[in-house]
Amino acid sequence: MAKVLIATLWNPDAVLLASHRLGPDRLFLLTDKTPEKKQQESFKLIKDSLGRVIDIKEVKTEVYDVVSVAEKCVELIDSQPKEDIIYVNITSGRKTKALGLLYAAYCRLNKVKKIAYNPEEDPKQVVYLPKLGFHLSESQKNILQAVDTVKYTSATELAEKLDMSRAMFYRAIEELRQLGYLETEEGYKLTDAGRIARL
Repeated sequence: MAKVLIATLWNPDAVLLASHRLGPDRLFLLTDKTPEKKQQESFKLIKDSLGRVIDIKEVKTEVYDVVSVAEKCVELIDSQPKEDIIYVNITSGRKTKALGLLYAAYCRLNKVKKIAYNPEEDPKQVVYLPKLGFHLSESQKNILQAVDTVKYTSATELAEKLDMSRAMFYRAIEELRQLGYLETEEGYKLTDAGRIARL
């Protein structure tokens, strides 16, 4: 069983502090696809100071595409051995990247032990964020998955594809629409929230 820390990166201080407190075996640092000089310097400093005792990897993600960041982070979480303990720190880095990592943690509640944030005013303080989830039923998940892969314009066609009763189908569709995961004006389309929830 290993400890894994996944963190956003800009300034190295929060990552160094979290690493010293947690003592992870593996550290994954989220940087931009084309890292700016500050990120590169921070990554090098962390690698040089902790790289002898911790396996450190850089994970490059989009900057402002929250859904893409969440998808990449879910893949990263899923790639870790199931017995490992995963911690997430969203202190450093761009807010869009931090939100993407946070949403990924929400998608994998059963795999993430804690989500931490270190306030700028007192970086030594740790704020543990609540672990929230999407809590979708199997039928809701199936609808989101189906709509994400094929464009459906008719309710009948989608309900038949999913082999669901009309009552169950319409109830699930309405719940997904009210949650903000699905748009139904011109056929069925996932919102960004729906794309994240289905992860």
